[in-house]
Amino acid sequence: QVQLVESGGGLVQAGGSLRLSCAASGRTFSKYAWFRQAPGKEREFVAAFRWSSGSTLYADSVKGRFAIARDNVKNTMFLQMNSLKPEDTAVYFCAATARVIQPLGTREVDYDNWGQGTQVTVSS
Repeated sequence: QVQLVESGGGLVQAGGSLRLSCAASGRTFSKYAWFRQAPGKEREFVAAFRWSSGSTLYADSVKGRFAIARDNVKNTMFLQMNSLKPEDTAVYFCAATARVIQPLGTREVDYDNWGQGTQVTVSS
């Protein structure tokens, strides 16, 4: 069974840090991404990562504050979030695809496997 399981969300004060994890099981994926959805808003792209090359792509709103890392042994991707702001409050979703040829995508349709989401709340 193919699964993506996120963890690491929680409540943090503005300026603090959190690290989200996305553990994949059932198959290997070529590209991963993080999206987030705040209350009353549409889901938006946060960051993407190509497993083979390590190349990354970040939304302007998180560039310089968030960073993707990986653990090859555990087949797990991480999102390190620093200098968190109240506007970063959202449910964060891990997504992945095995499609190789396309470049890193920023749209939901670019990914065909999704986790259940983990809540991140940043207090002011």
